[in-house]
Amino acid sequence: MTIRHHPDDERLAGFAAGRLDQGQHIAIATHLSSCMVCRRFVRAMEEVGGAMLESIPPSALSPDAYRLIEMRLAAVPDVPVSHPAPTNQLGAFPGLPDFVQRLPAQPWTWVAPRLRLKRIELPAGEPTRVFLLKAGAGTRLLPHTHTALEMTCVLTGNFSQGGQVYGPGDFDVGECDVEHEIVVGRDEECICLIAMQGELRLKGLLGRIMQPLISI
Repeated sequence: MTIRHHPDDERLAGFAAGRLDQGQHIAIATHLSSCMVCRRFVRAMEEVGGAMLESIPPSALSPDAYRLIEMRLAAVPDVPVSHPAPTNQLGAFPGLPDFVQRLPAQPWTWVAPRLRLKRIELPAGEPTRVFLLKAGAGTRLLPHTHTALEMTCVLTGNFSQGGQVYGPGDFDVGECDVEHEIVVGRDEECICLIAMQGELRLKGLLGRIMQPLISI
């Protein structure tokens, strides 16, 4: 498998530093599970960060630091542990890290003809939504833009846009000023993991007709 499209260095450095939100972290981690080149870069960034931390002189704790911690712990009331009802896990898909496969997910839902979506459930308030998008072989998606950032990592199959082909492991970042015209390869269906902020905006007359029916 040859991976030709990668996250930029800034996003990989943000992943190494723990600055990304959970949805973006999942998207980058999915790419890293298939891409040795980016794993090496992230590992180098982590080593640089560790060296910088080691170079910082240690600061002494106040004499009563442990006593204050014990007081705070003692003030926390006992809360009964609740066991939520079992939730369907996302399950095994090629190219997904183990921790992503264990996340709760909803069933596949219809988005448009030959297009299905499976939402991955994240804690409330997360700014980035994450889902799998499955498109049938040869599907041509309606031209569209986004109102905010979108990250896409291909799991199976391939698609083309802008004269480039994206296959398993490839990563694409869509900014809000980029118009997408995506065509899925003819040989097999394509499944992608997508981390998305903002909304989808369909273009053209047909897009305006379909817009009220599509919620991603």
